[in-house]
Amino acid sequence: MNWLPIHSFGLLGLDHQVALWVTLVMTASLLCGLWIDRVLGEPPAAWHPVVWMGHYLGFWGRLSTRCQPAAAFLVGAAAWCAGAVCTGSLAWVVQVMAFQEIAAVAAGPGFAKAVSSVVLLGVLSWLLKTMLSWRMLHCETLAVETQLQQSLEAGRAKLSMLVSRDTSQLAESEVRESAIESLAENLNDSVVAPIFWFLLFGLPGAAIYRFANTADAMWGYRGFRHGVQWEWAGKWAAWADDVLSWLPARLTAVLLVLAAGKFPSFNSLRAEARKTPSPNSGWPMATMAVALDICLRKPGVYALNASGCLPTAADVGRAVVLASRVLAIIAGSALLGFLLVAMLAFFK
Repeated sequence: MNWLPIHSFGLLGLDHQVALWVTLVMTASLLCGLWIDRVLGEPPAAWHPVVWMGHYLGFWGRLSTRCQPAAAFLVGAAAWCAGAVCTGSLAWVVQVMAFQEIAAVAAGPGFAKAVSSVVLLGVLSWLLKTMLSWRMLHCETLAVETQLQQSLEAGRAKLSMLVSRDTSQLAESEVRESAIESLAENLNDSVVAPIFWFLLFGLPGAAIYRFANTADAMWGYRGFRHGVQWEWAGKWAAWADDVLSWLPARLTAVLLVLAAGKFPSFNSLRAEARKTPSPNSGWPMATMAVALDICLRKPGVYALNASGCLPTAADVGRAVVLASRVLAIIAGSALLGFLLVAMLAFFK
């Protein structure tokens, strides 16, 4: 295990043959992971690593919120760090085993080695798939519009499964706005950011990011939620997610600009993004609003691209198409990145 780098650029320090095989494994696992997501979608909850993360976070969340503020912060921070270390370590072990088994096949082919290497590559790909979720995001966004065509109440009910806000009083256009906002925000959280961290740090990077994002979704609230005070228990989780999402959120905005073929000024996008309370989610949401020339609002909080039109049914479909282009760009860029690192390692 001592030859395995902790980040992609560490491949440049390896023997060129080893670096080539590692890069091939990373490339194959990304392609297979995206294929699994497209064809099979989400695994059953009992077998989903993110659900397991949720069970862990649920236990420690209930415990930390019973403490006084200082103790709640310390318990929350310690539980987050322990969970992140365990998550990253388990992902690291799987990745190392896959790399070493495939490298062994390259050194001395054999049927048993070949079978085990294929199995480990499959496990690595499946685990990577569980760290990202494009198919579910795509389908659930379109499902909101489908239900909205049936009735406003059905659209509100479907939307309530995607967002944390109260949907019971939303108008038809507001349901669409919320669905598109959720798509834009989760395009970063569930697609771009996991692939970004996988590109840099392999499966451990994607896994730790998914843990951090899940922790923020479960703990990262200001004040009370469902009668529980989360202000201090979830503060570390919120900070950690803000840090890990900072660069990917802005990368998502850049990818949306490229996918749309519209190039607004950086200052105008930044001004729109800053209207939201989050330091990160405003970037993909504001860029989506500008790219589609629509207004995305949260009453009493913000109005992104206020001069835009209210979204129609067609705009929901356009938003999904735009997001799918982003997936194609980030996946293609990741594959080119792996190829570049392999070439640099080979010709060093």
